[in-house]
Amino acid sequence: MNRMSHVLGQMSLEGKVAIVTGAGCGLGEAMALALAQAGADLVVVSRSSLEMEETAQNIERIGRKALAFRAEITDPGEVEEFVRQTVELFGKINILVNSVGIAITKPFEKMTLEEWHTVMETNLTSLFLCCKAVGPHMIAQKQGKIINLSAIEGKRGRADWVAYGASKAGVIQFTKALAVEWAKYNIQVNAIGLGAFRSEPAAGTLDEEKLDLIRREKIPMGREGRPEELGPLAVYLASSASDFVTGQTLFIDGGELVRL
Repeated sequence: MNRMSHVLGQMSLEGKVAIVTGAGCGLGEAMALALAQAGADLVVVSRSSLEMEETAQNIERIGRKALAFRAEITDPGEVEEFVRQTVELFGKINILVNSVGIAITKPFEKMTLEEWHTVMETNLTSLFLCCKAVGPHMIAQKQGKIINLSAIEGKRGRADWVAYGASKAGVIQFTKALAVEWAKYNIQVNAIGLGAFRSEPAAGTLDEEKLDLIRREKIPMGREGRPEELGPLAVYLASSASDFVTGQTLFIDGGELVRL
């Protein structure tokens, strides 16, 4: 085996089973398709039946198995059910990608307690529930890869983004602590810190003028990220190439945090 084939072999997900939440569209879909292209079979979870069915069909066109589940990711019973069915059908879970996210942006004094809870439950409690359900299976097999989605707002202050920023900072710390706790089981827990992506939930709150301002003045590369640029990073974190990487948040932001 030459060096190149060895490197590519480390990135292969052949024989692996992955669950991707929020996989119906946008970045979740992009990561799910990338994992399939690397060889994984997928269970895609979304609130939208139509979107997740389309994602599953696209995965099957790649030549991988795909199952679609409609679930409310903040409901413990529904999370436990799609995890149970995944194990029943595939016999294992190697990879969990937590990509569900929501942003409610407004001045803090105008934010309601209900809105605060919505952001925290969607962005942070969902991680707790999914990891709680998947964890026993990964622990039993002594192997697992967990990928959480954070954002640059979890590392810096930004007006009108208090709830979102707090939730994404929580994701970073959740990732660190769980990585330490589950290292003894050979489970790697990492996060991806998103910058400005056109498909990222928070980006939908920005009008085109504000996006142009970000591109010109805040992002050294002068543009927002594209969903397909996220896939290779997800594959790396899901593969054996990252077996000695855990507790990390890898930022993909076109250099925006570097400029701070």
